[in-house]
Amino acid sequence: MTEALMPTYGDRTMTFVRGEGAYLFDATGRRFLDFGGGIAVTSIGHSHPTMVKALQEQAAKVLHTSNLYLIPGQIKAAERLCANSFADVVFFGNSGAEANEGLIKLVRKYHAHHGHPERYRIITVEGAFHGRTLATIAAGGSKKHLEGFGPPVEGFDQVPFGNMNALRDAITKETAGVLIEPIQGEGGIRPMDLEYLRQVRKACDEFGILMALDEVQSGIGRTGKLFAYQWAGIEPDVLAAAKGLGGGVPVGAVLATKEAAIGMVAGTHGSTFGGNPLSTAAVNAVLDVVLADGFMDHVQEVAADLRKKAEALCAKHPGVLKSVRGAGLMLGFVAGPPNGTVVAAAAENGLLLVPAGDNVVRMLPPLTIGTAEVDEAIAILDKTASALASSS
Repeated sequence: MTEALMPTYGDRTMTFVRGEGAYLFDATGRRFLDFGGGIAVTSIGHSHPTMVKALQEQAAKVLHTSNLYLIPGQIKAAERLCANSFADVVFFGNSGAEANEGLIKLVRKYHAHHGHPERYRIITVEGAFHGRTLATIAAGGSKKHLEGFGPPVEGFDQVPFGNMNALRDAITKETAGVLIEPIQGEGGIRPMDLEYLRQVRKACDEFGILMALDEVQSGIGRTGKLFAYQWAGIEPDVLAAAKGLGGGVPVGAVLATKEAAIGMVAGTHGSTFGGNPLSTAAVNAVLDVVLADGFMDHVQEVAADLRKKAEALCAKHPGVLKSVRGAGLMLGFVAGPPNGTVVAAAAENGLLLVPAGDNVVRMLPPLTIGTAEVDEAIAILDKTASALASSS
């Protein structure tokens, strides 16, 4: 560690100098299987040829121009996202938190545009995580994240996870919308029931409020469809995306219908870097891969294989890995020991994982993995769980 870095991330000791596919390499040349994916970011793996080529070509042309000018790559990326989702329009920012900030502004502005500025409150769900800015930590509602930062940003009402009656009861004349992660990531890989999502859609229509989804972690093919909401057969009004969207290049996006975005006119929102030529070259490279014919079928197949083997691992080591949950390549093991212990032990054995809330260990591998990487990860976790079980 160095005293020159603000210690917001705690102690860190591992350093990597190179990545290739699903693997990271340290300075000694030791290879680690990366099933954390940079917290679901490296959607097409490390140094994917399509990504490398796109970034090299764009870097040789122009990196940044600002949003004072039209950016062809930004237009192309927006059109592709709209063509493959519910959305009509897209705004590009730099991160998931910024995408959720834009989403919150859009939801509030929609009602102000229609003459109801009093409708600004947004219902969120307990256990949610929507980012680290002041508004998004208020939306998440975690005491740990809010403590010490003064009064929370006003306008968020939290309801219990998956409780439709509580959600309906929380809707008032001041409610502007509902913000939900189809699968809570930081909260412990907790999937919302698909019928719950359908009932939320119905309630939003009934009360004239907007349905907003945070797909920062679950989007861009992570569950085997471009966005997780598509499994429920519904369409939201607005959605935040990031993480896997840029495959490692920082970029976020707000996707919305034209009607939901009706208040977002010139001057209401902006971003200096958002959607610049470099970041949207990355977005288009990711989309080249994940939108290719058969790619989502591949994700679904490899995810089914991983899920089956993960469940077998839980049955073999119930004291260490109690159960597995999630969808697609967004899985979480409910751990027996502290999840940090499991993550550290797996890393010692060459497998990188990510801790989450509710004492869960996350698996968020690149979407490009195959059976060989699945088998290697399961073997390492098997070895790790055996050692932890014998030491307890």
